[in-house]
Amino acid sequence: VQLQASGGGLVQAGGSLRLSCAASGRAFSTYTVGWFRQAPGKEREFVSAIFGDDGSTHYADSVKGRFTISRDKIGNTVFLQMNSLKHEDTSVYYCAAGVPGYGYEYWGQGTLVTVSS
Repeated sequence: VQLQASGGGLVQAGGSLRLSCAASGRAFSTYTVGWFRQAPGKEREFVSAIFGDDGSTHYADSVKGRFTISRDKIGNTVFLQMNSLKHEDTSVYYCAAGVPGYGYEYWGQGTLVTVSS
């Protein structure tokens, strides 16, 4: 499975962006997909996930109510809709995928989100 993250950019605080994680591989629609982010000088942190077995979603408290994760009908692309962006959301965002229950085996290359205050 190869993952391609895109959609990052520069946005003003309060604005929105939609990140995409496109994947190759037949089984991707059944994988759990997560978004993570890493700001300069900080550790990578979990942002959100959509589970491959039941489609349930999970969010970090810092983004709950502002970000929404979803998967397209075919299942080959996972989106992260980010609204009400804050300066502290500035990070490189990575998508990752794996078989449910087995962790994130595959990682994308990251896309930079910069939120100006």
